[in-house]
Amino acid sequence: MTSTTPTTTRHGLHLADVTLTYGDGESTVTALDAVSLDVEPGELLAVVGPSGSGKSSLLAVAGGLIPPTSGRVSVGGTDLTSVSSRRLAELRRTHIGFVFQSGNLVPALTAIDQLRLPLHLGRVDDPRDPVALLEEVGMTHRADRRPDKLSGGERQRIGIARALVTRPRLLLVDEPTAALDRHRSQEIVALLAREAHDHGVATVMVTHDHDVLHHCDRVLQMTDGTLTSASV
Repeated sequence: MTSTTPTTTRHGLHLADVTLTYGDGESTVTALDAVSLDVEPGELLAVVGPSGSGKSSLLAVAGGLIPPTSGRVSVGGTDLTSVSSRRLAELRRTHIGFVFQSGNLVPALTAIDQLRLPLHLGRVDDPRDPVALLEEVGMTHRADRRPDKLSGGERQRIGIARALVTRPRLLLVDEPTAALDRHRSQEIVALLAREAHDHGVATVMVTHDHDVLHHCDRVLQMTDGTLTSASV
């Protein structure tokens, strides 16, 4: 088991001895190998490592998209491995925010409507104001633009804002700078750090971009499904 300084996290992310395997017998592949991890509210954690090391599997399990083979996953104090599928879908919608490489925006919606969409999909107890959030990420002047009229960096800003509009406990970010130049990459990760710190969101970012790691509170290395502290 790999321990990464577990704490008494109650409202962030907690993984306890999480293992994820695919296949069986001689074809079994271990994507996550007894991983234990805590990410505190307000912390930006970066996970680095080569392709195929388990980083995407970590995000999928942490976000409740894939159940672990064994172990426990908790977000905001709720054990994702013990709730019904209906409750899990509700938790993903209200407590967990996802930011994808391309922003993953809806082509037909304007920037402001991208932020309104999660609020129409179900009850959100205390949402952030979409207009104010759009201003916070510096995109008010693009409020009426659809994704095809936005740059890569602008789409990422909208994707981040959309993920935050429900006030999630956990934000999971997959390679946010993969398609951006160095300047835009710095802006995007600085924005993630600011949102995590200012609003108490436990944030996990998977990245290959070592130039942005100085914005992060902690950096872990993933190798063959295990996590260890990284020297950067």
